[in-house]
Amino acid sequence: MNDSLKTLLIVAFLLVIVWQLGAGLYYLLTDREDSKRTVNALTRRIALSVALIVLVIVGIWTGWIKPHGL
Repeated sequence: MNDSLKTLLIVAFLLVIVWQLGAGLYYLLTDREDSKRTVNALTRRIALSVALIVLVIVGIWTGWIKPHGL
């Protein structure tokens, strides 16, 4: 897999995670009654975060991602 494609995939995941966080905040501020939209947005954010962490761990384990020694 190309290095720029891996970087693009990770950045795309992070942007979607931030988008879901913003959506959760928006729904929290605009919905005055009991709405599940906030909970659903934050649940999707957590699921995407876990998926990204698992993807990075699998990538390092299989050798697709090579961590540097910072």
